[in-house]
Amino acid sequence: MGRRKIQRKNVAILDSDDDNSSVTSSSIVCSDQMSVFGTEEVEFNKESLVDEAIDALFEKRGSTREKALEVINAAFNFNLQCQFVENKFATLLHQCLNCIKKGSSKEISLASRTIGLLALTVGPGVHAQEILEESITPLSQAFNSGSESSKIISLLNCLAVITFVGANGPEEIEKSMQIMWQIIHPKLGSNVIAIKPSAPIITTAVSSWSFLLTTMDGWRPSPKLWQESVTYLSSLLDNDDRSMRIAAGEALSLIFEMGSLEKFVAETKGYIDSSDLEGNKTKVRFSHIQGLKGKILNQARDLSMEAGGKGSSKKDLNNQRNMFRDVLEFLEYGYPPETTMKIGGVALQTLTWSQLIQLNFLKRFLGGGFAKHMQESEFLQDVFGFTPKRRNLRMYKSPNSVVNKARTQQLNKQRMLSEGRNIGHFAICVGYEDS
Repeated sequence: MGRRKIQRKNVAILDSDDDNSSVTSSSIVCSDQMSVFGTEEVEFNKESLVDEAIDALFEKRGSTREKALEVINAAFNFNLQCQFVENKFATLLHQCLNCIKKGSSKEISLASRTIGLLALTVGPGVHAQEILEESITPLSQAFNSGSESSKIISLLNCLAVITFVGANGPEEIEKSMQIMWQIIHPKLGSNVIAIKPSAPIITTAVSSWSFLLTTMDGWRPSPKLWQESVTYLSSLLDNDDRSMRIAAGEALSLIFEMGSLEKFVAETKGYIDSSDLEGNKTKVRFSHIQGLKGKILNQARDLSMEAGGKGSSKKDLNNQRNMFRDVLEFLEYGYPPETTMKIGGVALQTLTWSQLIQLNFLKRFLGGGFAKHMQESEFLQDVFGFTPKRRNLRMYKSPNSVVNKARTQQLNKQRMLSEGRNIGHFAICVGYEDS
């Protein structure tokens, strides 16, 4: 197995009065790449301000609707609008969907962010399921209405969040992941983005895909599908864009952490029978999968030692080196990176790639509002096993609390399974059987 290297434990402080702090993790993915709407807390002294903004979404002038969405986003980002949601949920959802269907790129970006924030506010349950069911078609259509990066990035983030909160089973999660994969690796005949996507779009799509993959513990896709995913993600490690390389590295680490490829190694020899969508039998040579592992190890080793070139950002280069050192240590010895951050004086820890990917994604999405949501959202607390200080906190307890608990129990089960599997060089799956 080899000797365990000294593991870096990263600590960051994120108090309620320091919302712009971030996790000092060796695996911070493209944090500078992802744009977040609103970085300063807005004080809303009157609830009527949000009511007025909702009314403004009915206006014909697009610029008026955009300003209204900015007000709503700020309100939802820095204060959990639980009581407001109970009264205006349907109105807000359907007006945002109308904005996505007929608005400008900026309006679509703002509206999709509002829908994501709405899903995080209501938590798992019938409302979140309705958000996903009502939004999936308009979001899919919006991907085809233009290829502007900021719009596509916002749509991807929205799709990831509403699926994470509202999906009712692996089939719905897989459907969203397939939409994202068509953006990452478009094929002939695909109805999603006809032109080659930009580096920021691919980076966001890979991060969103990985975020949803964290919820798919026990999923058993065909070996052919896994081979395609790993092969293409490996090719992204050779891309010139550093943020894309980091996102792909995290996705590959998550795949190996889940142990799916390793289960196929343990259960088969030589060739693997697989079926395509038409049911035609195919053969996947296992030696090719093993070769991919060796290639990824070499790529991670090179990227962990990459020298800075002309015009290279020292911060971005250090992020890449640190992240791929973690990838290399994980692939060689089975030890994932451990991070610790403090929110309001209470530690939030990640012990697996799955947890770290979830944390980084939600921090990017919520930006400066992350600490507030972690202190008040029962759903996010259940996701991360986080218990805040109760002093002077207004806890948001979803009206769907029972459903909320059932949904997050599955996330917690996945969390514990992931922690128990991280042992040994490429031996993550040993002793793990489907329940």
